[in-house]
Amino acid sequence: MKTKKYIYTLLVAVAAFATTGCVDRLNIPKHGSLGLPDEYYKTDAETMSGVSSMYNTWRSQYYNWYMTLNSLADDTWTGGGSRGDNSDMEKLNEYTFDSSSGMVSSLYSGLYSLIYRANLLLEYVPGTTDVMKRAIAEAKVVRAWSHFYLVSLWGTAPIIDHLLDDSEYHQPNGTPESTYAFIEQDLTEAIESGMLPSKSNLNDQETGIRITQEAAKCFLGKAYLFQGKYQEAADILDEVIDTHLYGLYADFENLLHVPADNCEESIFELQMANDPNQMWNQMSMVGIMQGWRFGLLTLQPQAYAKFATGTYGFFNPRKDLYDAFVAWEGADGYRLNCSVRTYEQIQAEGISIMDGAMLPGHESYFMWKNRSLNSDLIYPNPGFQVGQHYNLRIMRYAEVLLMAAEAHVMSTDPEGRALKYINEVRQRAQLAPLSSVTLEDIQTEKRLELCLECTRYQDLVRWGLAETVMGEQGKEVPAFCSVVKDVDEKGNPISYEVTLTWPYYNNDYGFKARNKYLPIPLKELEVNSSMHQNEGW
Repeated sequence: MKTKKYIYTLLVAVAAFATTGCVDRLNIPKHGSLGLPDEYYKTDAETMSGVSSMYNTWRSQYYNWYMTLNSLADDTWTGGGSRGDNSDMEKLNEYTFDSSSGMVSSLYSGLYSLIYRANLLLEYVPGTTDVMKRAIAEAKVVRAWSHFYLVSLWGTAPIIDHLLDDSEYHQPNGTPESTYAFIEQDLTEAIESGMLPSKSNLNDQETGIRITQEAAKCFLGKAYLFQGKYQEAADILDEVIDTHLYGLYADFENLLHVPADNCEESIFELQMANDPNQMWNQMSMVGIMQGWRFGLLTLQPQAYAKFATGTYGFFNPRKDLYDAFVAWEGADGYRLNCSVRTYEQIQAEGISIMDGAMLPGHESYFMWKNRSLNSDLIYPNPGFQVGQHYNLRIMRYAEVLLMAAEAHVMSTDPEGRALKYINEVRQRAQLAPLSSVTLEDIQTEKRLELCLECTRYQDLVRWGLAETVMGEQGKEVPAFCSVVKDVDEKGNPISYEVTLTWPYYNNDYGFKARNKYLPIPLKELEVNSSMHQNEGW
């Protein structure tokens, strides 16, 4: 992927050049001041500096977005190396959190940080060149994407449509209706500007490293879907599908790994470079958190050659997820075996739990689709494995097909396009085509296809299923253990066996009516008397 690396490095270089270029704007009366933002963004190079900063901010916020959304869902346990290893994630996963949650607060403020970066461009870029016009369109998409997660997660988070001055910091609550209207406006204006490019063909791996026309349409389609505007969602998602510029990557097992970066299935992903000189500038905790807890596992040589060790063991699949796969596609299902593995399958790879070890938040299943591989590394760092260079996925084409299928099922064409779209996803999963399709089919297909990909929690909420599915989530929490089976005459262990226990429990747990929206972070309310808390918090 030399071209991708070149373009990514070029963006970084442009940002550095533009920042250095500020030197010629210095003047003696300002005693070294670089000037205010309204004196910057006047050239294409300076505009590109702002664009790079916006994308880098998006990348820096990815961790909170990814961890929070997946912690809140029902497909995995928090895990880690011990109980309490990450209490914030445990509280989200078990529904014991409150308005002081650090992860909820960080995601909330992080989305507004991204909006600020977009608003800088929208306020100060004059838009006199094509480079500037494209930057403005991208900024509107990024601002809309951020507001989408604010409204879908918090409901009443304020709209921030410009850079605030000191007198405007105490913004009141917004409403879902006004925020969605604002999202639609930003995305529509970006699309209709004509400044967002489209890919040149199915295998174009360069154009999509920044926001495209089709990515903006997919984000708009998702916003329509979440509002129940099914026909509007179907229409715009069909436009993307009918371009034939996207497809399903054949190798599902490696879909979230380096070989599939910017592949035909990518709608949008945040770029990472396989460049040792950039490693610490783009360090991400996403991979190290999800890799298995190798400190509590024993590896044979063949496993060391394949898997990147030094990872932390969060997000362990629940038995319920595994059983859902088996019920839908059988115990030998292709997509199942590309997504989740049993302990017996992990042993066949040369990995076993250490004698006497305990894996908390674990039912003896291992997530496979995001397994930590040596081939994903810039260079190995077994003590702190943060050098993975696969891109950070925001949306892929399978999600678009399933959103479009849902939109058609809920509007006018369940047996036409809806059936065609879901069967495309099933064909890649090596499943027989359906002869008819229901919303329940799409709900199951989407859970399995996109497990641990930041969609499940919000889907359960908007489908009205969250309280039923997750009402008792966190009541008991498992641990997968290796315990003594036999001892010698002196009482020393001579053999061990693995067993599943449920040693942890909560007195208050599970998704409740108030969890339709996350709480407005306590620290926001403490500094903003114009805001009120969401209902039930």
